[in-house]
Amino acid sequence: MPGESIKIIAENRKARHEYFVEEAFETGVVLKGTEVKSLRLGKINLQDSYAAIEEGELYLFQMHISPYEQGNRYNVDAKRPRKLLMHKNEIRRLFGKVKQKGLTLVPLKIYFKHGKVKLELALARGKKMYDKRDAEAEKDAKRNMERALRDRSRGE
Repeated sequence: MPGESIKIIAENRKARHEYFVEEAFETGVVLKGTEVKSLRLGKINLQDSYAAIEEGELYLFQMHISPYEQGNRYNVDAKRPRKLLMHKNEIRRLFGKVKQKGLTLVPLKIYFKHGKVKLELALARGKKMYDKRDAEAEKDAKRNMERALRDRSRGE
């Protein structure tokens, strides 16, 4: 949409290497006190984090938000589980898909959208080792083709 102000805070680049992303969703994140200030400073790590549905609610685990330096007693645990905001029928649909073999919920990126913290959550299937090798070989071949085309166009 025109005029959308989105500022990416952090991306989980490893997720696209480790998983086949089948679907992506935008969720809100429930944060406490100084966590937003830490996010504005970019003090976040999405690696090794994952989402799960517990008692009909969606939670994000292992996301590390460093404590805000001037936060003193208002800081909270850096790796505490954080509730994700999504419509109940979407959560039910996700729960049905996650119960299928091999599907998991992985955060792709976290960003500010119109002053609110949003998280892009992916429904993903884990890659096997040979899938990763195939993807790497494909990437190398594409890079070599582009290099050859670029060199050929320079020579003329």
